[in-house]
Amino acid sequence: MSGEESKLHILASGKGEFRAPDPDGFREYVHANKPKGLVNKVMTEHEAVERFVSDGDYISYDLTMLQRGPSSLIREIVRQRKKDLWVGAKFTWIAALMFVAGGCASRIDVGYIGFSRALMKAIEEGKVTTTEWSNQAMTMRHLAGAIGVPFLPVRFLGGTGSFDYSGAKIVNDPYTGQAICLLPAINPDVALVHVHQCDVYGNARVFGASTAPQETAMSAKKLIISTEEIIDSDVLRKDPGRTTIPYFLVDAVVEAPFGAYPGCVQGVYADDPQHIMELIAASQRDNMDEYLEKYVYSVESHEEFLEKRVGLQRLLELKRQETIKEGYYV
Repeated sequence: MSGEESKLHILASGKGEFRAPDPDGFREYVHANKPKGLVNKVMTEHEAVERFVSDGDYISYDLTMLQRGPSSLIREIVRQRKKDLWVGAKFTWIAALMFVAGGCASRIDVGYIGFSRALMKAIEEGKVTTTEWSNQAMTMRHLAGAIGVPFLPVRFLGGTGSFDYSGAKIVNDPYTGQAICLLPAINPDVALVHVHQCDVYGNARVFGASTAPQETAMSAKKLIISTEEIIDSDVLRKDPGRTTIPYFLVDAVVEAPFGAYPGCVQGVYADDPQHIMELIAASQRDNMDEYLEKYVYSVESHEEFLEKRVGLQRLLELKRQETIKEGYYV
């Protein structure tokens, strides 16, 4: 730069609300609270949510309620009527809708808000406030939290309408002098991730298409894993390269077959479009109270939900619809 350093200046700031990054505080929390040894962490959904999710927490989750989302854990949070949650809603509006309709969320970091009339009404009435980002921006914010930095520079979001309603900043890059967008890190109080397989200690496997399970897991103070099945640790040790999330990041392991229902889990079962359309219709007709009463409040657990509201025949049909490729899911 011709021997002359460029000073960093803030050129523009979004007006959206965000939680100030605290990488040192996050590191101290993890060091003091995460179990270091191989501890059996298996518990029910009720126990995991009651123990690790508190009113006012920032909640984040991996993927969507349409594909390998932690749906059973989300329903349990709503069932326990947690309050004043800040939801990091990347990649789906359906989970955000569930939290808002259940009176659980007061703030949403929006990756994709969708087209729900019930959700829009709650925003318009001031029952919930939103800060706009993008799906990719939310993922990068989790990555920043995961690697312990207060922000990450990106070459997108700036110059868009979403930037104005985000918490991002545009600065001049001190190396090139050009404008660059900075995204603040996220360290969720609690993250939810649904996986294909997990052992009792929390070593988890995710197969197939994915987005950011590792970033979500590594950025969180507390991590609840729900899993299609619990497998023996010796199986994991024979092929450690297939472990997506290591045990030392995990606080609770919940065995939840069909835990992503009504969404799918690749290689295990297909999604249920009939149920998904029922949920969307309830959101459009401002009928979410009846939906939640039928599928959340009137049942005491994920198992009872599957037994009484879905049925074995439908679950087997969804498994048949999903073709398991040879050598893909073992």
